[in-house]
Amino acid sequence: LVNSASVFYRKPLEEVTERDWDVNLDTNLKAPFFLAKFAGAAMRRQGAGKIINIGDWAGIRPYNSYLPYTVSKSGLIGLTRALAKALSPEVQVNCVALGPVMPPEDYDEAEVARLVEGTLTKRMGSPEDVARTVVFLCEGTDFATGATWLLDGGRLLA
Repeated sequence: LVNSASVFYRKPLEEVTERDWDVNLDTNLKAPFFLAKFAGAAMRRQGAGKIINIGDWAGIRPYNSYLPYTVSKSGLIGLTRALAKALSPEVQVNCVALGPVMPPEDYDEAEVARLVEGTLTKRMGSPEDVARTVVFLCEGTDFATGATWLLDGGRLLA
């Protein structure tokens, strides 16, 4: 199971509504929980399985003006750890915390350039980078569980 559905939109704290909060938490945290609950039970019955949650480095270092989003991604990191314990030893659960892979549609060229400059690799990540990491966690190891894998081009360190 790869939990990758997400909502992501800019909203200053003063403008956040209860609906914004619910949309972010329902999509980015509640849905992955219930998908993992039911898929994880089936995986345990068959004796093996992998769950990968697609997170964001903002779950570790919050973005400004994206408070409900960053809280939901922080929660997803915690959910990953809790599910790893609850579903072990049959199911391994990991999170891939993305940095700049696909910029938001409302970003202009200057904002995208700042994203790139903010990485140590000086480039955007690609969907292929994400796919290779997910494949590794699904097929390359049975020993990793409960971990958050940073795939951020070194942005957290920059």
